[in-house]
Formats: sequence, structure tokens, C-alpha cells
Amino acid sequence: MTTVMDRIFRAAKLDRNLYEEVEADKDTLFQALGVVFFSGLAAGIGAAGRGPAQVLFGAAAALVGWFIWAALIYLIGVKLLPEPQTRSDLGELLRTIGFASAPGLIRVLGIFPGMAEIVFLVAAVWMFVAMVLAVRQALDYQSTIRAISVVAIGWIVQMVILVFALSMVQPSPEVGPVAPG
Repeated sequence: MTTVMDRIFRAAKLDRNLYEEVEADKDTLFQALGVVFFSGLAAGIGAAGRGPAQVLFGAAAALVGWFIWAALIYLIGVKLLPEPQTRSDLGELLRTIGFASAPGLIRVLGIFPGMAEIVFLVAAVWMFVAMVLAVRQALDYQSTIRAISVVAIGWIVQMVILVFALSMVQPSPEVGPVAPG
């Protein structure tokens, strides 16, 4: 029996077979959810100075982002840019993309003074590479360039959605008192 920790290490080592394994194993969905949640917690802890509520909010936001990301990858990779052999569903993408968050666990090291920027940069690049591998395996792509394109397009669309959503919840600037006229 493969343990969750073994899968996390294999995902972080960019083991192509791990992504095939979790793509096929429907029972790994909650494991993938756990990887995303703890990766989000690690980011919150690593961004020193955040309180417990903000750390938990960050982990919850990571879960929402994971679902949106998987849905975007499904739409872009399966519906808009498939290869002839591409067959996938949202569950497969949730599982593989969830495990692609494993390198994000190192972000907890950002808590050490002067380490946050480099740790977060390394984690971002590592997670991007893991995401490309996960998408390539889940969508059965022959082309790594296509997987990179799908991940990049999905990232851009997700950022647009995020900026729009954040603009909707930002408090409006307060207007000062109006002088009697």
C-alpha cells in the first residue's frame, strides 16, 4: 500500500508514474485535497507575520483555487486544446493537480528571516513544472509544449478571475465629509 507521504515525495520528485497512479485511482481525491490544504498552510506560515485566521483563510483559498484551476485546465486542455488521444475528467485533474502542489510544502521555510522570497520563488517554479507534468499525464498529451501552454493559459485566466474577485471584495475608499453647500 502506498502511503500519502510516499506519494507526496514522489510528486515533489516529479515522478511521472505517480501522476499516472493518482490519475487512475479515484480513492486519492482526499489525499490530493490534503496536499493542497497543507501546501496552502505552508504558504501562510512561510509568509511570516500572518495571524492564524489569515493562515487558515489562505489554506481555504488554496482549496478554492485548486478547484477553479482544475476546471480551467479541463476546459482548456480537454475541450479547447485536446490532442487526439486526450481523455480526462475533472476528478482526474483534481487528483493530479492536487499532488502537483506538493512542492509548495517547502514554503513553510519562508518563516526564517530573509528566506521567504527565495523559498517562494523556488516553490513557484517547482510547482509550475509539477503542474505541467501533471497536466501532461492527466490529459495524455504527447507534447510538453501543449501542456505548458494549457497551464500558462489557465494561470492567466485564473489571475484575471482572482483580480476581478478581489476587486469586488475590496472596500471602497471612504469619502470625506461633504461641505455644506
